[in-house]
Amino acid sequence: MSEPKLTLYHFDSCPFCQRVRHAAHSLGLDIPLADIHASPQHRQELAEARGRTTVPVLKIEDGDHTTWLPESADIVRYLQAKYA
Repeated sequence: MSEPKLTLYHFDSCPFCQRVRHAAHSLGLDIPLADIHASPQHRQELAEARGRTTVPVLKIEDGDHTTWLPESADIVRYLQAKYA
């Protein structure tokens, strides 16, 4: 079974996003970033998927199933449980 594809929807100055990026870096993960301020397309994808544009949100694509995981503490817990 392949690893899920991860994408972090964020923006640079968001402290909660920084927390998630730091946790991913500490775990040696290179998660692609989708900056919602730099890319209207990423902002629109997030709004369509969740009905809001608050970040951070981790998009987890596992086969034909996609999960949108919000909240920095929940994302950090997920990353630590799966990749630590």
